[in-house]
Parts: sequence; C-alpha cells; structure tokens
Amino acid sequence: MINPEPVRCGWCGSDPLYVAYHDREWGVPEHDERRLFEFLLLEGAQAGLSWITILRKREGYREAFAGFDPERIAGFDHLDIERLLADPGIVRNRLKIEAAIGNARALLRLWEAGDTLHNRLWQQVDGQPRQNRWQSLEQVPASTVESDAMSRDLRALGFKFVGPTICYALMQAVGLVNDHLVSCFRHGELHGRAMR
Repeated sequence: MINPEPVRCGWCGSDPLYVAYHDREWGVPEHDERRLFEFLLLEGAQAGLSWITILRKREGYREAFAGFDPERIAGFDHLDIERLLADPGIVRNRLKIEAAIGNARALLRLWEAGDTLHNRLWQQVDGQPRQNRWQSLEQVPASTVESDAMSRDLRALGFKFVGPTICYALMQAVGLVNDHLVSCFRHGELHGRAMR
C-alpha cells in the first residue's frame, strides 16, 4: 500500500524545492547567528518577489555573498557591488545589494556593542515561539505587533529592507512563530519545539 502524501500548507504547492523547504526548514526555531543573518538577507532580497524565486537563487547567494559571512560581506566595496550587479545567480537590484552589505556592517556594530541578532529577534517573542492555530491561509497576517516592533528595532540599529512584512516573513521562516496551518503535518511536529 502506498503511503498518502502528508497534508501541507497550501502555499508550498508541489515544486520539490518548495516542498523540501516547507518540510525541513520553514518554521523550525533557528538559533544559529549566521543562519539568522542568512535569512535576514534572503527575506530582504525577496521583497516584491516570490519566495520560490529566492529559493532557486539561494546557492547563488551563498556563493556571491561569501557563505553569508558578515565579516567578509561588511568588507565589500564598489567593485564587489559591480560584480554582484552582473551576477545572474542573485537578484540584481542595487538597493538590495547595498542593503545586504549595510546589514552586515550593522550586525558587526551590534556584535561590537555586545549584543547579537539572535537576541534582537528572539526578544520579540520572549524567547519562545508563538504557537498560532491558523485554519486557513487567509487568517495568516502579513505583519503583527511583534514584527512592527522588530522592524523599528532593526531600523534603529541601521538595518535596511526590514519593514514589518519582511520581519514577519523572517519570524515565520526562523520559527519565532509556528504559522503552519493546524491541518499541516508540520504544525504538530513543531509545536513546542522551542529552545536549543
């Protein structure tokens, strides 16, 4: 007998890359500083585009942006910007590229002040993922009070492309909220999966 496909959130469709991302990454509480920075940059790159576009370019981003090493990215100069603008493996948008470099520099300043991106993000949910119980995709908000607060905080620290909607997408991606629909098999698997 063939096992039936598990029920998933409708947004991931049937694209194998999207399904793998949904099943393995989306909504899993992330605590690694570099991975959080990676998602911050990718969510900013996604602004105005579909997430599948970014997923398909993710390896290109890893290559172009030094494996998301903030110290290396912070050192990028105008020649790197020109190189990146010519790279078909990423979204070739000058504002987004400059924001990624600026965000690396903002992260280094944050570290120099004795703080972390992990702390700034997870403080918005008091260190514990919010367990939402959405029945349909229409119920899932584009932003929340927490993502508004995160956006204000990150902007005050010098980060760019961190509006409330981008911040909420980041919260969903790195598991600050469990926004899998209750009908999705991942909702129950992630429920209560909070701390390291």
